[in-house]
Order: sequence, then C-alpha cells, then structure tokens
Amino acid sequence: MIPINLPQTDEKEIEMVIEVLKSGVLTDRLGNGPMVRRFEGEFARFVRTKHAIAVNNGTAALHMALLAAGVTMGDEVIMPSFTFVATAEAVALAGAKPVFVDIDPPTYNLDPQKIEDVITAKTKAVMPVDLYGLSADMEVIKETAQKHDLVVVEDSAQAHGAVYKGKPPGYFADIACWSFYASKNMTTGEGGMVTTNDDEYAAKLRQIRSHGEKEEYKSFMIGHNYRMPEIEAAIGCAQLRKLPKFVEERRRNAGLLTEKLSGIKRLQLPMESRGYKHSWYLYTVRLEGADASERNKIVDKLRKRAIGATVYYHTPVHLMPYYRQFGEYRLPEAERAAQQVFSLPIHPGVTSEEIGYIGDSMMRLLK
Repeated sequence: MIPINLPQTDEKEIEMVIEVLKSGVLTDRLGNGPMVRRFEGEFARFVRTKHAIAVNNGTAALHMALLAAGVTMGDEVIMPSFTFVATAEAVALAGAKPVFVDIDPPTYNLDPQKIEDVITAKTKAVMPVDLYGLSADMEVIKETAQKHDLVVVEDSAQAHGAVYKGKPPGYFADIACWSFYASKNMTTGEGGMVTTNDDEYAAKLRQIRSHGEKEEYKSFMIGHNYRMPEIEAAIGCAQLRKLPKFVEERRRNAGLLTEKLSGIKRLQLPMESRGYKHSWYLYTVRLEGADASERNKIVDKLRKRAIGATVYYHTPVHLMPYYRQFGEYRLPEAERAAQQVFSLPIHPGVTSEEIGYIGDSMMRLLK
C-alpha cells in the first residue's frame, strides 16, 4: 500500500533522542526543558514570529490559544465546518459556541465574505483553517476581524512550510496553532506549537501550558498539563531542519500528479493561486457531480490497487451528532465538498514511479 502519509525519519532523529536520554532530562516541571527551548527558538525563527510555545498536541495548542485570547462561556467563535473536528472541539472546551460558515469552493478554506453575516455582540474570535496546507485568505480575514475587534486564531496545523503573500502562516493572526502529529509535513509523533508576536499572549500561554503556574506550585490562572516532553522536542529539532526539503519534495510530487491528472474532465484538481505557496500536506481532488456513494467507490477501487486514497473530511463538523446542539446550519459548499473530495499520496516517500502509477490508475477508473 502507498500510504496517504508516512513519517520520514533517519539516524538524525535517533541521535537527537539519544542525546536527551543521556542528558537525564526527560521533561521539565514548567515545560521549559533545554530541548523544548531549543525547538521553540528554532521554530520561531522558521515561521518568523517572536514567541513559540511547544505543547503536547495540536488540539492543546488550539485550546490554549482560545483561553489566552479570553474566549470563555457565552462567547462565539466563527470557523469553517469543513475541517478536522479539533478546531470546533477547542471552542467547545473553552465553553464557547462554534459558529460555522461556509467555504470558498476552489480552496476549501473559510470564505472571508461570509464572516460579517454571522458576527453578533457575542462574537469574540474567528478561527480560519489552512486546510490541506493552503493558507486561508488571511489578509482579508484580518481586516474584517480588526473592523469588529475580533481576535484571529489561525489553525495552521496542516500548513508547515506554506507561504501567503510572502509571509508564513500566523503572520496575519494574533495567535497561530500547529500540529506535529505523525502524518504532518514534520512530526514529533504527537506534539504542537503556539506562535504569537504578542508578549501578553505568550506569557499567558506559558502559564496555561503548566497548570497556570509562573513558578512551581503557584497557579495564577486556570491551566492544564499541555507540556511537550524533551524527546518530542528533540525529534522536532531534527525534523524542522528537513522541513524545507520535505515541502520541496511534496511540491514536486504534486506537480507531477497534476500533469498526469490534468486531462480527466470530471476531476477538479487542487489549486495554488498567485501569491500562495501550498505546502501540500494533502493533495485533494474533487469528483465533480458525484455523490458520496460514487466517490467512495472510486476510493475503494484505488485502495484495492494499493493506493492509500483517503477522504478528508466526509462529515462537516456542523453535521456531527455532538455539534448539532450549536444550531442548524445550511452550508451547501461544505456539504457538497464532503461528498466529492478525496486525497491521494504525494508525501516525500512516494517515488516518481508511484506517482505515475497513481495517475494511470485514476485515468483507468475515470475515463
């Protein structure tokens, strides 16, 4: 099977982990171990931000960001429904209400023109998602947020190495959140990061990460145990140095697959508009005019050919059982995309020959 994603590790990650084990420091009471601080500094430089706070997963990063931004019971947070559930989950964990808006069909990202339609006196923040590795239209989103005094929390969990108008993810946000889950463009196994240029947010984030403490056994605010272990940070340091090459290889594979699939009439291929640099976490195509049943049959046939085609995401969050309590929504673009999209493998471990095989298989199935 050609997997949809595969961690790319070698002796360097092993060396870094051994360095931690030999040091005897596996974690730190406040989450500030030497390897964590090293990883934070290197990641902050990579994404050109002032502060980077390492945490134990991407969902923790989202939850912390909302708490630091003051999102609480009774507040509303605007976000897309066509995303992984963690984005909405973090809002619910903060005690607030997720308010779902529709997507821009070509990009699958939150449609900035829909934001003002749902702003109320209770709206506290907007959470765009850089879906599949393509940045949301952050400059427009930021302008709308500033107009209404809203905090922008960018979910960049899938956008390592992306570029928007010459800037990395998080540049136009108040706070950005990252995931280092095993499938991501770079990984620490689990793990996440919160980045910001705001000193006050950074101070709060560091307290929230470790039970609201500024110093041991003195809690100044509500917090959690969201600390990143030293071994994860060590893997992150090794992976971050490889990330530019990983993204380059993903971009190469995406280009090759686009060439192979460009002649299939029913297949809408992923886009990269001028001013954007896709990081290609996922190469997502769309079977135009299909319903979920037809799409799923194609995915099943690809998997029988040992191609790890996968659907991200077959159920928009607003239609999930738990999240129906937050209101009834009609989001036709999100619902249509959920029935028609599927993703194909293009990670750095996929060879040119395998890209050719994937393309040929798609043409045979859809001609």
